Amino acid sequence: MTLAASRDGYGAALLDLAEDERVVVLEADLGKSTKSCLFRAEYPNRTFSMGIAEQNMMLVVAGIASTGKIPFASTFAIFTERGFEQVRNGIARPNLKVHLCGSHGGIHTGTDGSSAQSIEDLAIYRTLPNMTVMHPCDDLSTKALTKALVNHENPSYTRTARNKTKRIYTEEESKLLEIGKFSIIREGKDVAILACGVMVAEALDAAENLSKEGIQATVIDVHTLKPFDHETMTSIAQKCGAIVTAEDHSIIGGLGGAVAESLANNHPTPLEQVGVEDVFGMSGQPAELMEHYGLTMSNIVKSSHKAIARRTS
Repeated sequence: MTLAASRDGYGAALLDLAEDERVVVLEADLGKSTKSCLFRAEYPNRTFSMGIAEQNMMLVVAGIASTGKIPFASTFAIFTERGFEQVRNGIARPNLKVHLCGSHGGIHTGTDGSSAQSIEDLAIYRTLPNMTVMHPCDDLSTKALTKALVNHENPSYTRTARNKTKRIYTEEESKLLEIGKFSIIREGKDVAILACGVMVAEALDAAENLSKEGIQATVIDVHTLKPFDHETMTSIAQKCGAIVTAEDHSIIGGLGGAVAESLANNHPTPLEQVGVEDVFGMSGQPAELMEHYGLTMSNIVKSSHKAIARRTS
């Protein structure tokens, strides 16, 4: 079993994109953590270190994009929120081709504590018109989806994780991923588990445990939360009739929110949400925190039983 962090995929993608002279990289004092430092080491003349000035970085990156360059800018997920107004008015409103990466998102970050655990970033960026929002599950999918952004015509926000998790895709499988399209990684007819980020591995483990009970689960990697794949969502709801979402994020406005909106508008279906309730995080080891906040394989199994019971009742 290969373990890797999705942030490593972001750094690898930047190096692969370097052959395109339009690509430039910006960082806000945390290039070592977001892995943009790999690009900086090889291409210092195309890298801009902005210091701890995230609002300024958002407007600088907007200016660079307006000249025809394709800028990638990164910092911790929580610190991108400092520049939200600049992202809204300087990047999303004029629909500039700027690609933001927020690393160290979610409770899984662990000992950094509640002030550094962004559990609302996906929800925040989903609210912005023109904005693409992604949360890949491993290093290879992050690499492939980041590389795809060079030909993407809208601004984007991608959340990556610091800690290593189980690799979900092979190199060849990751190349088949498309921005805005669900990735179905396991087929089943009894319940559908939709997950993103570090929770995809938990969802697969949950599906394996459910199979021992005779329950066959579809598992979907929702690497793109916006634009949302409503067509596949409706098809899955019709097939399974019971849905579970799993995310290392608030259940308000993130993956669970996106799925709820889609189901309500297209095919109402029983939905159970595994995610952070309406609370802030705390400091602790990642595994301890995931257990405390109910972000585990066993919680997904329990929620699957609830969703199925609601369907059959």
